[in-house]
Amino acid sequence: MFDLSEVARGLVAPGKGILAADESNKSADEKRLAQYGIPVGPEMRRQFRDMLLETPEIEKYLSGVILFSETLDQKDDEDGLYFPESLKKRGILPGIKVDEGLEPFPDSPEETITKGLVGLEERVLEFKNKHHPGFTKWRAAITIDGDRLPTTRALVENAKRLAIYANEVQKAGMVPIVEPEVLLDGNHSRLRCREVITKTMQALIAAMEDQAVDMGAVIIKTSMALSGKGKDGEGKNGSVHADTPEEVAEDTLGALMEAVPAIIPGIVFLSGGQSPDEAIANLAAITKAAHAKNVPWPLTYSFARAFQEEALIAWAGKHENVPAAREAFLKRLEQASAALVG
Repeated sequence: MFDLSEVARGLVAPGKGILAADESNKSADEKRLAQYGIPVGPEMRRQFRDMLLETPEIEKYLSGVILFSETLDQKDDEDGLYFPESLKKRGILPGIKVDEGLEPFPDSPEETITKGLVGLEERVLEFKNKHHPGFTKWRAAITIDGDRLPTTRALVENAKRLAIYANEVQKAGMVPIVEPEVLLDGNHSRLRCREVITKTMQALIAAMEDQAVDMGAVIIKTSMALSGKGKDGEGKNGSVHADTPEEVAEDTLGALMEAVPAIIPGIVFLSGGQSPDEAIANLAAITKAAHAKNVPWPLTYSFARAFQEEALIAWAGKHENVPAAREAFLKRLEQASAALVG
């Protein structure tokens, strides 16, 4: 029998983590390519994926890669293999984002809920049968605004949807990654972020218990406890505090240890708008503190922009720049892996 718990443990194998390369077509065009002056469109998105996914030796640092649906049907330059096949050939498990993005929450329009439950069973089985990914991901976005947001109703609804998704994915024979991302936008304190992460995780665990999710075969992807970066997301409206890595570690682990049971096989951190240096420094501090506190779960990374940013700058959409871009990408993977030593 296929052991989902073993697959989940493999995703958090020592020294390895997950690359989040599951940006939607719109996000890949607008938030990755265009931002760095690179032409947009399907072929440039394919070249962007190829630049990252075909970097030699990434299997030393990556256990899995989360892909967007478009990427499943695209091929690499070198061997003409579909990207999932190329990854599996190197011992990297391909995964797939199965949610359908965010929409306003009717009960609280300033907050969002995640679309995609309608038709989820059929969609998951189609991905499974055609591309054979080993895991999936569903993201919710949690907004902080003082003591007003998030509302309990939004937390509960997002947790319920994450849990329904996780149950459906496990029934299809894959490992679900549940990602309730607490957003950095806003002027909240790090302690407020810790409080929200705690409440979010408590709601998530309760919902997964209600939906009879196998807790030994689900990975949690979480934000770090950080001060808000200002209402524009870039600190221009008054970033409230420059957190030290040690502060981030203390409050991140404090939230998780209060809310997440030991049975969970692993927790992975998103970079969430941090710079590459910030994300890796904070990860190193978290893992160092985790060793000291003897936390019950393996911890690792599941970064997107923090791994991609420098590679995109070096690449600039030009074939002759691919070696330099891959060197920058691999360097960041090496640094993240080293950070796991703590």
